[in-house]
Amino acid sequence: MDLHLKDKVILITGGAKGIGAAIARTCSQEGAVPFIVDRDDESGRRLQTELRAGGPCGLIAVDLSTAENCSHAIAQTLQEFGRLDALVNNAGVNDKIGLERGTPEDYVASLHRNLVHFYSMAHYALPYLKQSQGAIVNIGSKTAVTGQGNTSGYASSKGAIMALTREWAAELLPYKSG
Repeated sequence: MDLHLKDKVILITGGAKGIGAAIARTCSQEGAVPFIVDRDDESGRRLQTELRAGGPCGLIAVDLSTAENCSHAIAQTLQEFGRLDALVNNAGVNDKIGLERGTPEDYVASLHRNLVHFYSMAHYALPYLKQSQGAIVNIGSKTAVTGQGNTSGYASSKGAIMALTREWAAELLPYKSG
C-alpha cells in the first residue's frame, strides 16, 4: 500500500504500545519517520530499536499531562528531524471512571488524561503543520457514541475529541492544500 508518507515526520502520542505502536509500525513500513511519544520509556525504546532496522525513528519518554511537556515533545521532534508533517493524537487510557464508582475529582482527572493533551499537542504543532501543509489525526473510540458503562471520563473525552476534530477541520479549512 502507498499512503504517500515517504520521508514524512509523523509524531504519534501513545506510540509505544497498542494502537499507537501499530500506527508507528505502519508509518515506518510506508517510509515515514515515526516519532514516538509515550510515558513508557522501556516499551518506547524496544519499538524504536525494532523500527530503526528499517529507517530513522525518534522517541521521547514524557507524560503529556502538562502543556510544557507537550511543547517539549514538539520541540524535540523538530530538533531531531527539522520538521513535522503529521500529528497523531492517540494517547489515552480507558481508566474505568464511572458515575457510580468514580468521584468528581476522578472524572476531571480522566478528562485531563484523555483529552487535554490533544489540544496542547495540536496547539504547539500547528505552526509547523501549517508550514508543511501537514495533518492532525485524532484517534477516538466508539464508546463516544455507544457508551460502555463505567467509563464516564473516557467516553466524555472521546466525544469531545470527535467535536474537536470537527471544530479544527472548520477552523483550519483556509489552510487546505490543493
